[in-house]
Amino acid sequence: MKEKKYSTDYTLTELMLICAARQVRDKDIVFIGTGLPFLACMLAKNTHAPHLVPCSEQGQIDANPLLWRTPRAIGDMAMTAGAMMTTDLLGVMHRLSYGEFDLGFISGAQVDKYGNVNSTCIGDYKKPKVRFPGSGGANPIASWTKRHVLVFVHRKHQFVEKVDYITSPGYFTGPGAREAAGLPAGTGPVAVITTLGLLKFDEKTKEMYLCAVHPKVTVEEVKKNTSWDLKVAKNVEQTEPPTVEEIRMVREELDPFGIYLKREEFQKKAIEFLMNK
Repeated sequence: MKEKKYSTDYTLTELMLICAARQVRDKDIVFIGTGLPFLACMLAKNTHAPHLVPCSEQGQIDANPLLWRTPRAIGDMAMTAGAMMTTDLLGVMHRLSYGEFDLGFISGAQVDKYGNVNSTCIGDYKKPKVRFPGSGGANPIASWTKRHVLVFVHRKHQFVEKVDYITSPGYFTGPGAREAAGLPAGTGPVAVITTLGLLKFDEKTKEMYLCAVHPKVTVEEVKKNTSWDLKVAKNVEQTEPPTVEEIRMVREELDPFGIYLKREEFQKKAIEFLMNK
């Protein structure tokens, strides 16, 4: 087996993107949006998961937008490039409700120790301190995909013991709660990728625990930025760094103009490209 050559030049966003890509398995049918989930799936498809099938909310199934360019939004026509088929929002959500998707990615304003996500409001629902956009497609992704991954900035006010409002379900109050609510058995969040590390869920208690920290991050720092007494694995690992090839692919093939990664040199490339057209 060829020895991996790790990069020392990468941003936190790139590290999180690559961590997300590593959650994708070959042959997964993945519900994706633009941004980090899109880049993660394209990276996985071009590395360890060549047979994954990405599907967008707008109905593009098994497309390869990079045949055209990096898409700028879910409705960008580039999302249809090379698609096996195109349907519509209703068709995709129908398939989602029937459990045809293996994996999805979501985020929000708050997450609690059982992986419940709030993207609705802070405070009382009727008189909130802050009102957010709501679910979008996040609730059905969390409810019906076989597994889903959460992506969050790791701050104490976002990692709370109990969310103010459950927009998208995790394990509710613990073991058996999803099934009791009528959701498919064996589904739920499997990982939380944050700006500080990687967290997973205990199979018995369904409670979130820390299993890996990013380089230069300590366990104490993660616990300090979590509102409850976060459980910690016996042997906390360090997040595997991006490889040189992964970083090259992300920068040169997936997002060469820095649409999502926003690196300064990428922006310069975009300007040069436009000036020379």
